Amino acid sequence: MSRAFTPKIVAANDLLNGRSVWLTELGGWAHDPADALLLTTEDEAAHHLAIAEAQTGIVVGPTLIDAVRATTGPTPVHVRERIRVTGPFVDPTIEKAA
Repeated sequence: MSRAFTPKIVAANDLLNGRSVWLTELGGWAHDPADALLLTTEDEAAHHLAIAEAQTGIVVGPTLIDAVRATTGPTPVHVRERIRVTGPFVDPTIEKAA
C-alpha cells in the first residue's frame, strides 16, 4: 500500500542574499511562504522542483517541504521549516572581531 501524498511547497535560498524564498504560482520567488504555490500531487511537485532547479542564477538548494493549506496560505509543517521562515538567529548587524 502506498503512502498518501503530503502537499508540498518548493523552498530555496536567494543566491544574492541567502534569504529563504518560496516558489510562486508564476514561477517566481516570494519571501513569504503564504505566497508559495501549494503542490498537491507527486507529478506536480516533481515538475515544479525541476523548474526551480533550472533557476541556478537566481536560487540555490531548491527542495520540497511538507506544507498545509492555512487561511493565510501554505504553511510549513515541520518546526525546522517554520524556523527557516523566520530567518537566521544571528544578528547581521554584529561585526566580527578584528
